[in-house]
Amino acid sequence: MKDIIILLFRSKRFVVGFVLFLGVLSFALIGPVLNPKNPFQMVGGLFSPPSDKFILGTDNLGRDVFTQLMYGTRTSLLIGCTAGVIATSIGVTIGSIAGYKGGMVEEILMGITNVFITIPSIVILILLSIAIKTRSAIVMGLVIGITAWPWTARAVRAQTSSLKTREHIDIARITGFSSLEMIIWEILPYMFSYIFMAFILQFSGGILNEATLSMLGLGPFQTVSLGVMLHWALLWEAVRTGAWWAFIPPVICLSMTTFSLMSMNSGMDEVFNPRLRRS
Repeated sequence: MKDIIILLFRSKRFVVGFVLFLGVLSFALIGPVLNPKNPFQMVGGLFSPPSDKFILGTDNLGRDVFTQLMYGTRTSLLIGCTAGVIATSIGVTIGSIAGYKGGMVEEILMGITNVFITIPSIVILILLSIAIKTRSAIVMGLVIGITAWPWTARAVRAQTSSLKTREHIDIARITGFSSLEMIIWEILPYMFSYIFMAFILQFSGGILNEATLSMLGLGPFQTVSLGVMLHWALLWEAVRTGAWWAFIPPVICLSMTTFSLMSMNSGMDEVFNPRLRRS
């Protein structure tokens, strides 16, 4: 583990992504503690420009944009993390069982996976978001997660099919391990790096999906997120009126967050991918 960490921090892409993500995470977690204001409190005029009193001005209802940005980043990260955990868990479970069992089990599970892949996930997300009555941050993360797992399942199935033919698996079978024990103790540990990379991709995708749904008016209720901020800015025509401070900051936060995650994923790929490591 120590050698892996050393290799990761030798990758410039991973270091850049890690530092940027650490900055975004600190802003989201520490910011609201140091500045415990209500993001929905009206403190100024309509689209007041940045000033000494309001660093990033106010929005369409006179609410402090900087305060909303801190709370909104935290909400978006929570939704993305929840979606990443759910999607990765479902994908790894289905993919590993299908790859290890093979035969009819594999055909059934991969058939279900292929059906989900053929249906555009954004359509399912929109329908589910309309159907649910309470769209909290956790619920939004769950909804996004249960629609984003198929590609992870397919990739994990391929990895498992390759791993189950190796010698250490045959030795484990002789000792009498059950199928579940084989998957948990003999297969998944060898895919830890890939699973973590898949989680990062799902994390990033969850944040972007939340922003997309929020801009369509299907975001979380009674809370603020980066997508909700963009929805308000579009609804009140902040672009037309020149109130750049209402939409540029959340766009920058979204860009920094997704870029940092993708950069970390690219750096991990350099370390764990044998072809890239040799080159």
